[in-house]
This record gives sequence, structure tokens and C-alpha cells, in this order.
Amino acid sequence: MSIIHTHNITKTYNPDTVPVHAINGVTLSFNEGGFSAIIGPSGCGKTTLLNMIGGLERPTTGTVEVNGETINTKSKRALTEFRLKNIGFIFQAYNLIPVMSAFENTAFIMELLGWPRDKIKSRVMELLEAMDIADKAHQRPNQLSGGQQQRVAVARALSTRPKFILADEPTANLDSHATGNLLDMMLKMNEREKTTFIFSTHDDRVMRRARRLIKLDDGKVVDDARS
Repeated sequence: MSIIHTHNITKTYNPDTVPVHAINGVTLSFNEGGFSAIIGPSGCGKTTLLNMIGGLERPTTGTVEVNGETINTKSKRALTEFRLKNIGFIFQAYNLIPVMSAFENTAFIMELLGWPRDKIKSRVMELLEAMDIADKAHQRPNQLSGGQQQRVAVARALSTRPKFILADEPTANLDSHATGNLLDMMLKMNEREKTTFIFSTHDDRVMRRARRLIKLDDGKVVDDARS
């Protein structure tokens, strides 16, 4: 079942001066439970496309639908609430809150949404155990390795059981061993919780595990291969 659909979306920066056409008429659908990667050379529009799918940027033209709702016409406040409830984000730079422990970072979105404390504790520990960092629950980001920090970021993204996860170059700062472990854990969660994952990446290790590769060039889809 398709849960995400982009219809002929475009994104133009600096339209009144020197226009930069980052995305040019992209139409894509993503099914529930997929494990997909958006690939292509630097500057081809991968991150811009991911940001529009996640409602972090609005398309210049076209529509983005998630579960049948057109998200790019929502107000800023409504879009923020929609993202909190439906979308998990994983970034290259981890984006953990430095003064919070691994437990607190993972719990953060659940607390924003008003989850009961007992359910927060149960879900956080379930995820930290799945990420093999339960013993790091009370450590802050500066006490964790890069790979461990990214595992916390994945746990946080999964915490509210979002409809899908958007991961922007999540392995860029990790060594080969940490990358392999992280990707295997994400695949396990994809299979266990049926969470849809969409990556933007240059990393061959991500591409080898993805079941769908969408290649962009000059803001256009030039290949869409499924395994």
C-alpha cells in the first residue's frame, strides 16, 4: 500500500534573482514497509527531495501526500504537529541534545506528544536494547562514540512508531564497522515494526541493503530500480 506520493513536484531557489532548479517534476510513490535509497551525484537534489517528502521544505509546485493528506498546503503549526506524529528523521550530524542522556534524547518526542511516563520508559528501553546500547542509557552524547550517537538518533526517530523514517546521509560520519551494525539494526526494525525507511545517500553499503534505488540527476528521476 502506498503511503507517500509526490506528484510532479518542483523546487526552485532564488526565483527572483538567479533561479536554481533543485527538483524538476518528480513523481514518486513509496509503499508501506519499504527500504529505499535516493542516490545520485552531489547537488542532484537528494536532500531537497527528502526534505519536501518530510515537510521540512515546501515544493514550489506540485503536491506531497502522506496517507492521503496533502501536507504541503498545511499551516506551519499543523505541519509541525503532523511531522511529530507521523515522521521520524535521522540526520548526518545526529542532532542529539547535548545536555540530555541517551534515554532522555530517545524519550524527547514522546514527551512532547504527552505519552504516559510508564509507556515512555518501556518504549525507550525496548529501543535502546534493540540498538544494543541499553547500557548507555544514562550517558550523554559526548560520552558516546559516533556510532552510538547515531543509534540513539535512530531510536529517537523510531520512538513514536512513525509511519516512515527519513534518513539523510545517516552513515556519512561512521566507519565501516559502525555503519554495518547500524544498517543491520535499521533493517531489523524495518522488518519487525514494518517502518518505512527512505535514505538519501552516497554510501555503497546503504545501497547494497536497499530494496529500491531511486537515482536523481539534475533534479530528475533517471532510474528507479527495485530488487
